[in-house]
Amino acid sequence: MAKVVVGLSGGVDSSVAAYLLKEQGHEVIGLFMKNWHDDTVTISDECPWLEDSNDAMLVADKLGIPFQTVDLSNPYKERIVDYMFDEYARGRTPNPDVLCNREIKFDVFMDIALELGADFVATGHYCQKTTSIENGQEVHHLIGGADANKDQSYFLCQVSQKQLAKTLFPIGHLQKPQVREIAAAQNLITAGKKDSQGLCFIGKVRLPDFLQQQLQPKVGDIVEIDAQTSREKMLELVPAAAAGSDEELVTLSRKRKYHPTEGKKVGQHQGAHYFTRGQRKGLAVGGTPEPLFVIETDVITNTIYVGQGKNHPGLYRRGLFVTAAETHWIREDLEIEIGATLEVMARIRYRQTLEKATLHRVENGLYVIFDDEQSAISPGQFVAWYQDNECLGSGVIA
Repeated sequence: MAKVVVGLSGGVDSSVAAYLLKEQGHEVIGLFMKNWHDDTVTISDECPWLEDSNDAMLVADKLGIPFQTVDLSNPYKERIVDYMFDEYARGRTPNPDVLCNREIKFDVFMDIALELGADFVATGHYCQKTTSIENGQEVHHLIGGADANKDQSYFLCQVSQKQLAKTLFPIGHLQKPQVREIAAAQNLITAGKKDSQGLCFIGKVRLPDFLQQQLQPKVGDIVEIDAQTSREKMLELVPAAAAGSDEELVTLSRKRKYHPTEGKKVGQHQGAHYFTRGQRKGLAVGGTPEPLFVIETDVITNTIYVGQGKNHPGLYRRGLFVTAAETHWIREDLEIEIGATLEVMARIRYRQTLEKATLHRVENGLYVIFDDEQSAISPGQFVAWYQDNECLGSGVIA
């Protein structure tokens, strides 16, 4: 049996993960990560770390396993929070949960666990791992969780073979109701606890309040672009390019650029860097037949472009680009060569249904071209690609 350090978060999933490992006969240690000190930006009573830490300690006590807290707030600020500020300032929309797994849970935290003599680190993620031998080498496979509604493989799309080798996902084969039933049967305090919301380890925040710690408000215009203008913009981008050519790949993936003179001013905002494509809330503009959605932002001119309705053509395109530096293969053995293509299933956000797509490898990166148009492809977010429910790799949308 192995020595396993469980990341006890104070939630039901990690609690049951620890219980199952102990039942299997492993030597289990509970470790709580404290990653945030500033409660001023969190919405009250939403995922306060003190309550979570206390719940994690009570679970460890109930299970009879050693428990301790580690303060990772400094690396969390440097690797996650500072990165978020920088990305938003550039007009991109980062995904801190994906980064938190890559940089904190499966890096800094894993190093601490291994220093404690652990053979493995375990988490309460809804995903699964299998291992096979390919060409004489051990290969680890990141598989989606059995509960399709809770599958969290997207959040782990940046992990490496080295990290997977040392990781266990004890609840990945279970459905969420089963996890709660197990917790209730063991009288764990977390059995009925609501799932945490918001930023990884910070809790639910008012994003503008959070960002205003470093990104100052800056009044700018909200400009509405009508559907016809957006369609014309799209047609302007389509050259007489051969299917599958580099020109077509660029066209299908290119961000549309608007000018204030192409629409009408309908309001003002406090900073383009606070908004992202597809956003509906926070615009404070009414009186339109259909709700307004952000179709594009321009942090250079500090302008937000909006369109009416979730089917506005400005929200949709078929392709995206990932630079070579921000392309990551979990399955390094399946990485495609320059000029090659690979048919996959892909998603651009958590819980999105997997969509048919083709990867096109070029010299400076990777194009992901979907069979169908996708809504609100946002720079800074992650695209993850799969085959047979296995996450093969991912990248940051350029």
